Amino acid sequence: MAVLKVKFTKTKRDKLAQILWILNWVSVVSGIILFSLGLFLKIEIKKRNEVMAKGDINSVPNMLISVGVIACIINFLGGKICYDCSDANKFSRWKLVMLPYIVCTFCFTFCILVGALMCYTMRNELEESLYLGLRDAIKFYKDTDIPGRCFLKKTVDLLQIEFRCCGNNGFRDWFGIQWVSRRYLNMASKEVLDRLKSNVDGKFLVDGVPFSCCNPSSPRPCIQYQLTNNSAHYNYDFLTEELNIWMKGCREALLDYYTSIMRSIGIAALLIWLFELSVLIGVRYLQTAMKNVLLLGDLEGESDGWLLENSFVETAKYNINIIKNLGKANQISTVSSMNDPNIDVQNTDCGKTNVTTKSIPAAR
Repeated sequence: MAVLKVKFTKTKRDKLAQILWILNWVSVVSGIILFSLGLFLKIEIKKRNEVMAKGDINSVPNMLISVGVIACIINFLGGKICYDCSDANKFSRWKLVMLPYIVCTFCFTFCILVGALMCYTMRNELEESLYLGLRDAIKFYKDTDIPGRCFLKKTVDLLQIEFRCCGNNGFRDWFGIQWVSRRYLNMASKEVLDRLKSNVDGKFLVDGVPFSCCNPSSPRPCIQYQLTNNSAHYNYDFLTEELNIWMKGCREALLDYYTSIMRSIGIAALLIWLFELSVLIGVRYLQTAMKNVLLLGDLEGESDGWLLENSFVETAKYNINIIKNLGKANQISTVSSMNDPNIDVQNTDCGKTNVTTKSIPAAR
């Protein structure tokens, strides 16, 4: 029994073909939107590439870009097919193409759904990439005179100012690394030498943060050095007073920023997927209705259109059997070959029996 069978008159078939022609062109626009969203996400990731570790974070924008390009091509072809389906004579040219087109389009719409879901599942990969990238960027913050690292100080400072963050997980990350270059340390100072000797690795560690961690909205001048020393500042208590530096870590700030972008892109991709699916269903109805009207021979008469010719269970069993038969066709049974009595049997008469032979007269 056909699933969701609908009866179509010639007028309804023509209207359906015209509507689908318009919707396919709208789908071309949706493909351009998908391409643009993927390109936008790729550019945004590339902007912070210096503070991200290499990984698979570009898989989502690359997939959206690819799906967008394929959407434009498929829907352009779909618009041409639907336009020709308004004429039964022109439909005969596409009769054998429409079913493979529908199958390919179904797989393509599934890719859109996967791309939308990936926007919600890549948070963990992005968080790990940001953690490792920011850790290395802060570690090499002081290396302003080393090629390949000289830009990291500017990158980290602009990042902390723009996103109002400090450090990787928080401002205390700066306490555990030497972020002041040795070229700016006074090696004649006893305090500097004592700090270098007090550390096992010989690093100059201070309980301070770079200027880019300062909150300019704070009424008090920024305290960026000796943050844990209450006696170094007037009327200051490190444990109770709200510090005038950014408290949020840059990893969390960037993760929130990219998560909001990917959430919006995911919603847009889901809406496009639903739209593409509805267009695909309409094309399937048009294909079955036009196919049946050609079988009936009355181009002006009514015809049935359906989503599936048989029930879901019967269709699934039929497709499974096709896959099984394809697998069996490529297999060679060695056991049956060994037990086959017709193998390795020599037949000298080549299957011919009761054949009289004429003797050749001897030469005289």
